[in-house]
Amino acid sequence: QVRLVESGGGVVQAGGSLRLSCTASTRALSAYNMGWFRQAPGKERERVAAVNWISSNTDYADSVKGRFTISRDIIKSTVHLQMNSQKPEDTAVYYCTRQKERSGSHDYWGQGTPVTVSS
Repeated sequence: QVRLVESGGGVVQAGGSLRLSCTASTRALSAYNMGWFRQAPGKERERVAAVNWISSNTDYADSVKGRFTISRDIIKSTVHLQMNSQKPEDTAVYYCTRQKERSGSHDYWGQGTPVTVSS
């Protein structure tokens, strides 16, 4: 069983910044992508960003490109999401996930951390 523990959520004004972190309880991440999804009230969960654990290649949703940056710390088994120039529409619960690189399936999720961006 792998645990993903998120931290860093909170309330920020529009234009501000927050940094989310997600620490995995395992160092066995070489065959995975680590990423973030978010779910706003009344909406479906959507992909935000992902990083390949070995190559560090990243991928972003169009809605956050140029504003959010995902990175990973291999030593600490931690993935970060730096969120800048935040907008009210970024308000959501943010979830960390581990994705199998070959199949694309997500096998573990964190409990979620809420982010509120006030206008």
